[in-house]
Amino acid sequence: MSDTLPVNEAFIRLVIFVGVFACIASWEILAPRRVRLYSRRRRWTANLGLALTNVFVVRILTPTATVGIAIWVNTRQWGLLNQFSLPTELAILLSVILLDLLIYFQHRLFHVLPFFWRFHRMHHTDLDFDTTTALRFHPIEIAISVLIKSLMVLLLGPPVLAVLIFEVLLNATAMFNHGNISLPLPLDRILRTVLVTPDMHRVHHSVVNRETNSNYGFNLPWWDRLFNTYRAQPEAGHIDMQIGLAQFPEAKELGYLRMLVQPFQKTGPPAQD
Repeated sequence: MSDTLPVNEAFIRLVIFVGVFACIASWEILAPRRVRLYSRRRRWTANLGLALTNVFVVRILTPTATVGIAIWVNTRQWGLLNQFSLPTELAILLSVILLDLLIYFQHRLFHVLPFFWRFHRMHHTDLDFDTTTALRFHPIEIAISVLIKSLMVLLLGPPVLAVLIFEVLLNATAMFNHGNISLPLPLDRILRTVLVTPDMHRVHHSVVNRETNSNYGFNLPWWDRLFNTYRAQPEAGHIDMQIGLAQFPEAKELGYLRMLVQPFQKTGPPAQD
């Protein structure tokens, strides 16, 4: 398995991020699914500012993040997959699927354990739902996620290219399935058999607890069906459903500094009903 990349991984990720973000943001303007409640200027300034903060945090923690860990692991032939002579294509496919499964369980864990929920809930306190919501994560949650993914890479020993593909897919599909974009319903039904769609993931951002605790997938939709956390539609419908958390209903939660201090306010995990 290759232990190097032919070009700079950070450049690849930046180019794809900018391209996907521009496409989804334009789509939201041309064919929105829901009417916006708050101005883009107000929310995007904070959400994009948080994204830049998280890039800085990740690069300080691990200068090349999980891709760098994968290079280090494969150079030493560590990890489960390095103990088998698998075709490169199969190793890449298995790695991407297993890393996606890890993110599904990590997401569920962040909803169940009060310490993790304190940081993850900030993602849910956005009062609108669009592609920038995909970037709205607390820096401490991002740091924890990087550590969890790095541990998985150490144990699994995936090809370096697989880790890059996974990280690019995770970022791109998160921006897609958080998009306030309108898809024809027949197309949505087909797509959600292989990919988490905006209508599928939007349910997860409902103020209704049993809907918040469903549809945890970011990329592949299979895990929610397999582990009985799938909910096809919100009870109130996509147009009328309320986005956010009942504990944080005020517009002040949209501010950058407010988001950073929000985890240190007392509330428990969402009810597991």
